Amino acid sequence: MSWNHNVTLLNKINDHKLRRWYASKAVQNGWSVAALEHQILTDLHTRTGAAPNNLEARLPGEGTDLARAVAKEPLVLDFLGLTEEAQEHAMEETMTLRMAQTLAEFGPGFAFVGRQYHLDVDGDDFFIDLLLYHVPSDRYVVVELKAGKFKPEHLGQLNFYVAAVNDMLRLPRQAPTVGILVCGSRNERTVRYALDGSAQPLTVTSYTYEALPADEQATLPSPAAITAALEHDPADKRVTPALANQNRQ
Repeated sequence: MSWNHNVTLLNKINDHKLRRWYASKAVQNGWSVAALEHQILTDLHTRTGAAPNNLEARLPGEGTDLARAVAKEPLVLDFLGLTEEAQEHAMEETMTLRMAQTLAEFGPGFAFVGRQYHLDVDGDDFFIDLLLYHVPSDRYVVVELKAGKFKPEHLGQLNFYVAAVNDMLRLPRQAPTVGILVCGSRNERTVRYALDGSAQPLTVTSYTYEALPADEQATLPSPAAITAALEHDPADKRVTPALANQNRQ
């Protein structure tokens, strides 16, 4: 680590054991100083592995470690600059435009495969909100976005997508696909019942736009940049000045 990494650790964290934990993660994941500060400010150590999931039950032998890697609660999506009332399509659009930060928030080792990824199931068309790949565990990760409160039927849809990806995309050498449902809020007991009845390895996490302190929130993209991003047509290959500036942030 650089001198600035060490200064950040010393200035931001008083607990020696916790400081060593963040130092280890920074080295392991190659965090920049800004990324290290972000993870400290958003209490990564309390969020890792905290999302309700059935990974250990559905993937014996590897589910516990996988949960630590992908089951983060909550996801801090302040960098999207959206309100809590944002609809799924707005979340998809902005998460895609700011994909580097999106992947960093999901965790180390994630790669982007596609947005609204098309599955043709014997003539029936289906579209996955976000399809990612977790390189360390060599598996696809299906992400479904729900702006409102969790409903059990959301997991039915996610179950279907995970099964379809396993059958249509997964190679024999690859590990079983995992699904992540990102929702605005949830009832813990309802989630637990739904997970117990799910055949596929899934995790359910909420998201927040209020976890960052005021000085961090001040670095978010301007309302004009967000408006430009949400009005941008993905089919239009031209990049407007507002989008170009946003992508450089």
